[in-house]
Amino acid sequence: MRSVYWLTDEDSARLIKDKGYKVPAGTELAIMVISDRISAFDCIWQGENGLNGVPGKGIALNTVASYWFKLFDEAGLAGNHIVDIPHPYVWIVRKASTVKVEAIARQYITGSMWRDYAKGTRNFCGIDLPERLNANQKLDNVLITPSTKGIIEGVADIPPVDDVNITRENITNNLDVFNFKSEDDVAKYEKLLVEGFGLISKELAKLDQIFVDTKFEFGYVEDLNGAQQLIYIDEVGTPDSSRIWDGAAYRDGKIVENSKEGFRQLLLAHFPDPEILLDKNRMEERYALAKDNELPESVMMQVSDTYVSLAEKITGQPLVISDNPKAEILAILDRDYGLVD
Repeated sequence: MRSVYWLTDEDSARLIKDKGYKVPAGTELAIMVISDRISAFDCIWQGENGLNGVPGKGIALNTVASYWFKLFDEAGLAGNHIVDIPHPYVWIVRKASTVKVEAIARQYITGSMWRDYAKGTRNFCGIDLPERLNANQKLDNVLITPSTKGIIEGVADIPPVDDVNITRENITNNLDVFNFKSEDDVAKYEKLLVEGFGLISKELAKLDQIFVDTKFEFGYVEDLNGAQQLIYIDEVGTPDSSRIWDGAAYRDGKIVENSKEGFRQLLLAHFPDPEILLDKNRMEERYALAKDNELPESVMMQVSDTYVSLAEKITGQPLVISDNPKAEILAILDRDYGLVD
């Protein structure tokens, strides 16, 4: 849950010059501030006692994503949209031309894929799965199962709704619609997706954590030589964008979620009619459910512990959660960046 504030051309140019950011002089910059708000099933949820979010969630997400981006850079993968980190809750990012694909990689059959498989579906995003798979089973290969980012219109075999599964052929037959420059770039995004997934999976395995599936996003920027470059944008490998399981529990035949999927499961168990959360034809009921129900404080704090503990485990550093991050952010942006009047 990020808020984006685009800078004026003058402020962008000033910061690029004064801070020495390695981007072209005319690049548009934005302040991206992450919050502790939590969404699931396309709704934002609140807790008792004025809890409008999950304490520590925002800083945990930014910290984890920044950590993975750093390892991606060290491994020689594509760059990303972050040019500066003034505060743990804040990124300064560069504008990218977004690829309209949610790039999803899966190593295990679970979640919506398993629910559809159990009902008899064997083809997912143009990929055929074998018979006799079991719930939560590891797959032989990492599968790329893309979906739409935003509403795609004017393509006969793609419904005009957000987040609908698509095939590789859908993408390559409609490069302009999905904002790809070439078919080679489709292959490149797939390579970067699998390489990024592999790097994070290997690092999490060292912590006895299983990287189950994840979503990446990509966009184009101009490099210092004026060439178009495909980069990672948004976030990578966070508990919000990925499923992460505890390794010891999995070996014991149990699933312990160390990601937002745990919160989704808590919601499904909390309400008497969980189908409201699963059926997109019941969105009005779902919105009302989120608006009219404050979740128990214990639920929100359980999710907080999941996010904070995982971030500390991944980075090896304690998270320092501010009592007044807004005041800190404004002070830093004013003093060090000249962005607050």
